[in-house]
Amino acid sequence: MSGFVELDAIVTLADQMATDEGPIVLINLFTVDVADEEALLAAWAHDADFMKVQPGYISTQLHKGIAGSSTFVNYAVWQDVKSFREAFVHPEFQRRIAAYPPSAVARPHLFKKLAVENHCVR
Repeated sequence: MSGFVELDAIVTLADQMATDEGPIVLINLFTVDVADEEALLAAWAHDADFMKVQPGYISTQLHKGIAGSSTFVNYAVWQDVKSFREAFVHPEFQRRIAAYPPSAVARPHLFKKLAVENHCVR
């Protein structure tokens, strides 16, 4: 993978991983050259196979931009930051991310669900 870019210029993923909240949602925005899309999908699936057997993992879904876009969004639900952090820093996961194509850029960030009256529930 050619890059890792912070999605938030003020709060880094490392800052977030130092907290103890839960449940959380990982949103990871990927961009990749069109020619590398299949390699990105293969690398992502390989990662997902590892993550789905980790303690605290709940679910994941990958989305692709429409109309020829080569932008992808991964939405993954975790029990808590601690579980995500332990999976993310695991040496096996770190080895797996090396399989992403060189043009891939990841922008991961952690979120929590909010309740907004008449629109969404926590």
